[in-house]
Parts: sequence; C-alpha cells; structure tokens
Amino acid sequence: MRNLTDQLATYASYHRDRRNIGTHFIGIPMILFGVVLLLSRPLWMTDTVIAVTPALFASIVVGLYYLSLDIPLGLFMCIILVSMLKLAAPLAMDSTSTWLTWGIGFFVVGWIFQTVGHIWEGKKPAFVDDLMGLIIGPLFVAAELVFALGGRAALHKEIEARAGKTRVGKNVETR
Repeated sequence: MRNLTDQLATYASYHRDRRNIGTHFIGIPMILFGVVLLLSRPLWMTDTVIAVTPALFASIVVGLYYLSLDIPLGLFMCIILVSMLKLAAPLAMDSTSTWLTWGIGFFVVGWIFQTVGHIWEGKKPAFVDDLMGLIIGPLFVAAELVFALGGRAALHKEIEARAGKTRVGKNVETR
C-alpha cells in the first residue's frame, strides 16, 4: 500500500496549476457532498446521532482509510465527513425530488468546476490513470488547506519535491 506522501505526490503531479487547485477547493467538496447526499438514502435508522445510511457506511470505510494514511489529516477528513453526513440528513429526509435535485446538482456542478480546472492545467484528472484519485482528491484538498495555513511544512516540501512546484499557467512557478 502506498503511504500518504506517495498518494498525495501522485495526485499532486496532475495538479500543479494554482487555478486548477483553486477549482478543486470548490469542486471536490461539492462532489463529495453530492455523493454523501445521494448515498443518504435509504434511511435505515434516523433516531441515532447520525442516520444509518449507505453514506454512513461509505464514510466509515473512507475515513478509516484516511486514518490509516495519516492520523491528523484522517481526523480532519472524518470531521468533514461527519459534518457532511449531518448536513445531508435533512435533505435526504425531504421529498425524492428535493433529495435528487440537490444531490445531482452538487455532483454535476462540482464536476464542472473540476473540468474547468483541468482545462486550465492542460492535464487529465488523476483518476483517469488511477481510480484511487477519486478517494485521494478530498484528502489532497484538505492537505492543501493545511499547507496554505502553514501546517505540515515537511510533508508539503516532500510533495513539491516529487511533483514540482505549483504555478499559474503552463510555465510560471509560484512557490
């Protein structure tokens, strides 16, 4: 199994344009929320702290994977997943048309942001070559947020050593 640095460096190699990374800060949370929302039905138990749904089971599996890669980033992602589960629950309990409209809407608009970013980058999405990119994408955005706030400097440095520095446009490095 590849470790955190391997996973993030591989994903980062497809995302070196700052504009593309920026679109991922919008698109990936939208896609993730859309998936969580769409998996929030059927509702098997609603009288619990978090409704028991396929989204809960998927979040547990993905959260455990993130934790196996890195405890601090894994905990951060688990907080995000739990928050999304809590936000999705009322929409999932609404009418079928409301649930589907919001779920599909978030999913589709998120992919539009992703597509625009990859057009700017001039590279295909990471998941085209490795389906794990679909799971690593949210972790990448979380890590990029932590890096932007000055955290995990050694990890950030190692990822940039492997993937290259970020840039704006095809040839202009920014950091």
